[in-house]
Amino acid sequence: MAYEISNYSVKVTLVAAADLSTNQYNFVKLDSSGNAAAITALTDTAIGVLQNDPTSGQEAEVLVIGGSKLVAGGAIGEGALVGTSTSGRGSALTPSGTAGASVPRFFGVALTEASAANDLFTVLVNCATPPKAI
Repeated sequence: MAYEISNYSVKVTLVAAADLSTNQYNFVKLDSSGNAAAITALTDTAIGVLQNDPTSGQEAEVLVIGGSKLVAGGAIGEGALVGTSTSGRGSALTPSGTAGASVPRFFGVALTEASAANDLFTVLVNCATPPKAI
């Protein structure tokens, strides 16, 4: 069962760049204007997990560091290192051993498991200093 950890979280409030009402508990990124935007590529740098469901121009509450629910992009085991899918969902990652600018980043560690895509699971998020998956 997914849960949130409310103590010791770091959150920011940004403007939603577009309708993010279907992106709650997904990773989001900054757009060129500094607004919260949907993830569109594996190599996008997530700034956190969207905590609410804003439409364009509304306040987007983004958890940067702390415990959060996250929508899974597929099966993820407890303790797995978590990155993002092309749609901002959580994805289990393993180090590739290959350095380069296009290498995905780890944004957290799974505290609970997800048995399939679209499951909610709990992740310990750290989008402040995400390491590359090399």
